Amino acid sequence: MLIGDFARATGLSVYTIRFYEKIGLIPPAPRDGGGRRVYSDASLGWMRFLEQLNATGMKQSDRVRYATLRLKGDETYTERRQMLEEHYAKIQADMVRLEKTSELMQRKIALYKNLEAEQDLKNE
Repeated sequence: MLIGDFARATGLSVYTIRFYEKIGLIPPAPRDGGGRRVYSDASLGWMRFLEQLNATGMKQSDRVRYATLRLKGDETYTERRQMLEEHYAKIQADMVRLEKTSELMQRKIALYKNLEAEQDLKNE
């Protein structure tokens, strides 16, 4: 697929895709006879994985490092696994923190609902 189709499929802009190539997040796409970038389904899968890492808060520099390791091949399996394990531990800690925050928000919302109900009773 050409870069415009790839952009639509990933939800990214053409500019962002070119930038990702420039910084090494995605390997340079092969070109067709007209010099246009051509992306494969494998490239699309890789980009979706990178976007998931981004959505979970992995820093861009770490995503670039992971992508660089991936290009180096099989001998980097251990390092890539370790990176993902470290990131997963951060995600788990974030989830605990967010759960506590969610519980606090629920209590505050319930408090305000009770205060509003009391105010309504006073105004009757």
